[in-house]
Amino acid sequence: MDFSLLLVLAVIVTGIIYLLDALWFRPRRQKRVASAEAASHDGLDAATREKLEKEPWPIDYSRSLFPVLLVVLVVRSFIVEPFQIPSGSMRPTLEVGDFILVNKFAYGLRLPVVHTKVFEVDEPERGEVMVFRFPDEPSVNFIKRVVGLPGDRIRYEGKQLYVNGEPVAKTLIEEGPAGSPQQLLLEERLGSVRHAIYNNPRDPGPQMGEVVVPEGEYFMMGDNRDQSNDSRYWGFVPEENIVGRAFAVWMHWDGGLPSFSSVRRIE
Repeated sequence: MDFSLLLVLAVIVTGIIYLLDALWFRPRRQKRVASAEAASHDGLDAATREKLEKEPWPIDYSRSLFPVLLVVLVVRSFIVEPFQIPSGSMRPTLEVGDFILVNKFAYGLRLPVVHTKVFEVDEPERGEVMVFRFPDEPSVNFIKRVVGLPGDRIRYEGKQLYVNGEPVAKTLIEEGPAGSPQQLLLEERLGSVRHAIYNNPRDPGPQMGEVVVPEGEYFMMGDNRDQSNDSRYWGFVPEENIVGRAFAVWMHWDGGLPSFSSVRRIE
């Protein structure tokens, strides 16, 4: 189900009904009330007036819902949109059940549903966490970290990421961290961004020779390097598939009571 499409349709339908009422139906109701008052010597009683002024239910609902739906559409399409993390591919940065906020303005304004960019703002930077529409199935949203920018040369061999021929710096934080005893917890630096990653020393993982990121496309990887379906397997993300930049976790819910103890910025 495409929620954006449903929301746009709901705004259009309620907006048209709201407009038709303002231009056509409401003046006709007011005219009926005025005619009835003129024909009545004693004036209209409350029950009769209420009956004549009563709006049909589609108009009543549209008048109430249209402003709310319009605000939701504007905020969700152009400012910020919530998402839930469904998998562990971005651990330890993001856990399954984290609810995140995505800045829809960071990489330019795009029209809902058609995703056409109408206003340039900024371009993704290496190290940022980005939500995008999966190239092979655009109705599905993915979240990964930007590793390669247009023109970059990317290679991944022996658990080591190389950008433009240089190994990306990383340092060991902990062996067998709590909750992931088979992993190494490391800090990696991509551009100016320092962030944590997982590597499993017992898993050889994918090996990828050097590729060049095409113009207008991006190379994406998950922080859980051995458990991430990312650009190493299916290729690059076109600029038109970008949804926005993930910038905060605002809630965590794993099926029990929602928790706000993990509220944090996303690095």
